[in-house]
Amino acid sequence: MFVVRAKTTGLLLTMTVLATATVSARENWPQWRGPGGQGVSNDTQVPTEWAPDKNLVWKAELPGTGMSSPIVWGDRIYLTSVIEGDAVTGHRAVKHRQGKEEDWIHPDSVAGDKKHTFKVVALETATGKLLWERTAYEGTVYDARHRRSSFAGPTPVTDGTMVFAYFGPEGLYAYDAKGNLAWKAVTPFATLGLGTGTSPVLYENLVIIQRDEDNGDHSTVVAYDKKTGKEVWNTKRTVEITWSTPVLVQADGRTELVTNGSEQIIAYDPATGKELWRTTGVQSNAIHTPLVGHGLVIVTAGYPVKKVIAIRPGAVPDGQRVAWEYARGTGYVLSNILYGDYLYLFTDNGIVTCLDPKTGTVKYEGGRIPVPARFMGSPVAFSGLVAMTSEEGDTFMLKAGPTHEIVRTNSVDEAVYSSPAIANGRIYIRGDKHLFAIGAIGK
Repeated sequence: MFVVRAKTTGLLLTMTVLATATVSARENWPQWRGPGGQGVSNDTQVPTEWAPDKNLVWKAELPGTGMSSPIVWGDRIYLTSVIEGDAVTGHRAVKHRQGKEEDWIHPDSVAGDKKHTFKVVALETATGKLLWERTAYEGTVYDARHRRSSFAGPTPVTDGTMVFAYFGPEGLYAYDAKGNLAWKAVTPFATLGLGTGTSPVLYENLVIIQRDEDNGDHSTVVAYDKKTGKEVWNTKRTVEITWSTPVLVQADGRTELVTNGSEQIIAYDPATGKELWRTTGVQSNAIHTPLVGHGLVIVTAGYPVKKVIAIRPGAVPDGQRVAWEYARGTGYVLSNILYGDYLYLFTDNGIVTCLDPKTGTVKYEGGRIPVPARFMGSPVAFSGLVAMTSEEGDTFMLKAGPTHEIVRTNSVDEAVYSSPAIANGRIYIRGDKHLFAIGAIGK
């Protein structure tokens, strides 16, 4: 082992000598939850066992903190981070209204009175070396965040040429691969004092944001031109604040952008923003990313009501839109996963429910992990396993299938609050202070 410290950046890099990954099937992880936003990888070269002294290729100290996931394209890793500064005298977050209260403050809102620095970072996949670090925004924030959240919550997205980093009310920023700022688009909006969770999605020449706010008076879905940052379309929606990332779905020969929401689940034409269909929403905080498979879009939520709705996309009569519903098994924050022939639901303390995604039939309920734990990051699936990473940094490897079995527990020995990324024979796990690259050592 050797250590390299870059004094100008504060980067601490620990790397195993001669550790390289043999890639048999190249696969990028370009956005939140990877290809298609589903958290599933077809890469068969990723190790299923790791520890601080096993299959750890390198770990790199990160500037600031954050809950956004890393994304990977070729030899580059991109992520965002935030550095919290001191309180600014006289500054406070935007006012909110809840019911009849004209200046309502959520009891978990924090940090709206402080100065913050928002970073976009690029690292080298081979070594973890910091390639560049850019300050997207520095100053006071428009709104506060939840005490267990982060201003660096949304995951960036890349097409291999440009990387787009989103910081909610503080804007969307487009950088080229060398870290040059191409454009930015800033539209302040209220987040109920809880922060932003939705991540950007790419469609052809567009960057699309689901931008819902407070009581829904100014909620929209908006698309920007990737090259110029010019607003291409902006569709108003009567949906209260969400933290969900939309997904692109192929149905009946067309592409649909499906959005989660409390009042309504709505699909749009991603090229124009035209509404295609809608159905009753999850009636809860819309945080989870929709799942796609078996001819269905499965939309979920976990608080205050647990809800799973399987929806038929495409040109379907309204009375036939919903295929089935289920009202148990979901958690508050983490998104669920559809892997192969089974749908897996997760609570925030790691209890697993397995359903048949085609019918909603329960295969098992109450599946438990070996030790008590809590989860913020969403699971990922590969090599016949579903990886559930807890806040303690332990990853419980759930065997895919209709019977609950945890086959092993891996650890990075550091707190983890984000979701892993999988690319080119590696799994990348963002800890509280470091990014960990896990791969086959010496192959």
